Amino acid sequence: MAKHQLHPEQWIDVFSDLLLNYALIRIKEREIAKDLVQETFLTAIRTKEQYRGEISEMNWLFLILKSRILDHYKKKKEVLESQLKEADDDSDDFFNSTGHWSKNGAPNEWTTDKMVRSAEFMHVLNECKNRLNEVQNAVFTMKYIDGEDSEMICKELNISSSNYWVLVHRAKLKLRECLEKNWMT
Repeated sequence: MAKHQLHPEQWIDVFSDLLLNYALIRIKEREIAKDLVQETFLTAIRTKEQYRGEISEMNWLFLILKSRILDHYKKKKEVLESQLKEADDDSDDFFNSTGHWSKNGAPNEWTTDKMVRSAEFMHVLNECKNRLNEVQNAVFTMKYIDGEDSEMICKELNISSSNYWVLVHRAKLKLRECLEKNWMT
C-alpha cells in the first residue's frame, strides 16, 4: 500500500473550506472557527515530520482540527460548568409539576422523512442548533452529528454521565421547540 504524501502548499486552496464548514457545525462563532482552522494548519506545519502517511492528508488535517475543537471546549470548561447550572431550569416550560408534558410543551405531530431531505430544513435545524447554549450545542453535535460515544463525550468535556443525559434531553427539547416555531408554522 502506497503511503500518503503531504502537500502543505495546497492546503489552503484544497482544504480550508472543508475544514471551516466542519468547524462551523461545531463552533457557533465564525471567527473562532476560522481561528481553529488556522491553528490546524499551523499545527500541521509544525508536526509534519510526525506524519507517517498511513491516513490521507485530509483525514490527518481533520483529526488535528477535531483536537483543536476539543481544546477549545476544554479551555471553556468554566463557562460550560456555569451553563450547566443555568440550564437546570430550562426544562420547566415543557413539563408540569407532576413531570408530564405541560399544555404548551407537548410535541406537535410531524413527519421527518421529507424534512430531513430538505436543504431548507437543514438550514433551520442548524440555526436552531446554534441557539442552544454552548455546552448543549457541543454535546448534541458530538453525539448526533459526529456520532461519538457517550462515555467519550463525558470524558472529553469533563462532565458526569448524569449531566450528559440532562444536556442531551434539554438540547432535544429546545431543538424541537425551535423547529416547531420556525419550521412547522
